[in-house]
Amino acid sequence: MPERPSRAGVEIVGAGPAGLSAALTAARAGREVTVWERRADCGSRFHGDLQGLENWTTRGDVLEELAGMGIATTFDCAAIREGVFFDGDGRERTVRSSRPAFYLVRRGSGPGTLDQALKAQALAAGVRIRFGQAPPVDREDAIRTPGPTRCDALDVGYVFRTDMADGVFAVLSERLAPKGYAYLLVSRGWGTVAACLFDDYARARDYRELTREFFERRAGLRMREARAFAGTGTLRHTAVPRVGRTLYAGEAAGLQDALWGFGMRFALVSGHMAARALIERSEHNYDRSLRARFEGLLRASVVNRYFYERLGDSGYARLLHRIGRAGDVRDWLRGFYAPRLWKTMWFPFARPAFEKARRRAETAVREPAQAAAI
Repeated sequence: MPERPSRAGVEIVGAGPAGLSAALTAARAGREVTVWERRADCGSRFHGDLQGLENWTTRGDVLEELAGMGIATTFDCAAIREGVFFDGDGRERTVRSSRPAFYLVRRGSGPGTLDQALKAQALAAGVRIRFGQAPPVDREDAIRTPGPTRCDALDVGYVFRTDMADGVFAVLSERLAPKGYAYLLVSRGWGTVAACLFDDYARARDYRELTREFFERRAGLRMREARAFAGTGTLRHTAVPRVGRTLYAGEAAGLQDALWGFGMRFALVSGHMAARALIERSEHNYDRSLRARFEGLLRASVVNRYFYERLGDSGYARLLHRIGRAGDVRDWLRGFYAPRLWKTMWFPFARPAFEKARRRAETAVREPAQAAAI
């Protein structure tokens, strides 16, 4: 006979998207849920930054997927169907999609942010959140979602208010963002401009200012009440769903796109999956279900990063030319991110280079807290 679900309380470490998604799932299944969060509030590591909730790794819409998990869209959310891409020489290409390629959401502890919306939904469902506290015991049957544990990618820029029209802009240029990309996002009077770096962290401030100047010239960037910020990301080449009876979700499980760093959707979905596994006492199946959903995407992203880091400015221009010729950029991105046989064959070659690059990054900024001082 199948094992009956446990009625025991659920302990979750971390009140980010993965942790709160897990908390909502467990609470709505009738469990008593306690979330332990070392910061003072949900979203405290962010400053109102605009971020992309990707919508291309499945044919279905991410908001519909979240609704199916019981997460309501009570946060500010803008559907993005058009954007402007620049190469290193400033040539621009406008790309479009018939359905949203991604959604812009704000992160932080202010009203309208994803973090505060998830917090409100969790509290309404009866979840207890212990802010500024570590869990009293290191329980084995817990869900751990502590977020980034090292700096494999570094995001430096400004959040600001603006009278600019809504828009999405990105540039691929070694001069602005080595091995990464720079971007400008504007939605409903809020803006974020930043360089996402995968190399040369020592010059992070320089890249931030070069990015700001580029978008002032090419996109009419206008900022007021600007605040500098820095954020980190942890990348892995494979998922780590479980250690004993402790389940991991989100970045703690290695669920972060290695190419361009998209991870919110992975976090929300994996938190839900972890909670279902724990309350159904099917922890042993969590490995299999999580890997079935994400492992192919993770490995494909490692291969994508391997080739991306070797492109240089001329290669970026060719890549943008291909993107610009796509009839629908969402369809193009889904194909670009999808696991393929040739990517599976390349993965054993890409993985050692990926690990070497991440060790170099970890040496440059050993602790995420160091990045916040940039």
